[in-house]
Amino acid sequence: MRLSASGLSVERGGRIVFAKLSFTLDAGESLIVTGRNGAGKSTLLRALAGFLPPAAGEISCAPASDEALAERVHYIGHADALKGALTVSENLEFFASMLSSGRGGTPVDAALAAFSLAHVAALPSAYLSAGQKRRAALAKLLVAPRPIWLLDEPTTALDAASQEIMADVMRTHLAEGGMIVAATHARLNLAGRELRLGAGA
Repeated sequence: MRLSASGLSVERGGRIVFAKLSFTLDAGESLIVTGRNGAGKSTLLRALAGFLPPAAGEISCAPASDEALAERVHYIGHADALKGALTVSENLEFFASMLSSGRGGTPVDAALAAFSLAHVAALPSAYLSAGQKRRAALAKLLVAPRPIWLLDEPTTALDAASQEIMADVMRTHLAEGGMIVAATHARLNLAGRELRLGAGA
C-alpha cells in the first residue's frame, strides 16, 4: 500500500495554510509531522482523513480499492471522542462495531489490557483521568484495525510509561505493514521520516 500527496494545498478561513506539499508513504513507514503552532500539522491530518477538501493537489492511496480512503484511515485528534455516560468497555465496543468494516480486531478486553486499562473497564469514561481517557481513545486503534493511522499529538496527557506503551503499539503496527502519519511537538520514540511544516515562516 502507498499513501501519496501531490502538490497539496489546503485553505482554512480564506487563508492558505500550506501549499504544494508532496510526500509518499509506503507500508511499514511512518511520517512525523513537526512545526510551530499554526503551521498546519493538524490541518494536514484532517485533509488526509477527508475532513477538509484540498484547495489544490490530490491525495491518493494505492492499490485502488472499493473502500474510500476515509474507510482505510484511523484519525485520532485532540478530542478523545469518548461518550462519558458509557463505560470504557462500552465505548470500545461501540467504536469496534462502527469502525471495523468487517475486519477482525483485537478483542476489547485485550485492547484495554494493552493500554493498562483493565481495572477501569467498567467505569463510565467521564470518571477517567486525562491520561486514562487518552489511552482509551488510543485503544480504538486496536479494536477497529485500519492500515493508516493519523495521530494528532498522540502522547498528550500520557506519562512516561504510557508513552512507551504507545510507542510499542505504533512499532507493532508498522512491523505488520501499517502506516502512521503523526503530528507532534514531542518525541515519539518512533523511527520515521520528518516532514517539517512552516520551516520558512
